Amino acid sequence: MDKLTIEALATEWEYAKNKEKVATAKRRDAEDRLASALNIAKNLEGTVKETTQLYEIKVAGRIDYKIDSARLQALAEEAGLTEHLSSLFRWKPEINMSAWKAAHESITEPLLDAITTTASRPSFSITRKN
Repeated sequence: MDKLTIEALATEWEYAKNKEKVATAKRRDAEDRLASALNIAKNLEGTVKETTQLYEIKVAGRIDYKIDSARLQALAEEAGLTEHLSSLFRWKPEINMSAWKAAHESITEPLLDAITTTASRPSFSITRKN
C-alpha cells in the first residue's frame, strides 16, 4: 500500500474518531439530562424503568467498590473476622457482593472502613415501540 493511501485512510479514521467523540459527548449529555428528568439517584444500584407513548426506557446503575486490602485485613483481624474474608472477598480483594449482602451486619459492619464506593455512569437502553 502506498503512503498516500495510508495517509487517506488515517485521515478518514481521524475524521470518524472525532465524529465519534462528538456523538458520544452528545449522547452522554442527553443521558445526563434524561437521568435528571427521571430523578435518577446518582448512586442508583439496580434498574429503573420508565414507559412513555413512544419509548420504554431502562436505566441501569451500579456502584463500584474499591477495597483497601491492608486496611481490610487489619480491620478483620481487630474484629476477629479474618476467617470471613475468603467468602466475602475475592482476593485481589474484590467484594463478593452476593455473600456480602447475605452476611450478618455484625460481620460486615466492622469492615466498612476498608471499602470505598463510587457510583459508575448508568447505562441506558431505549427501544422505540411499534
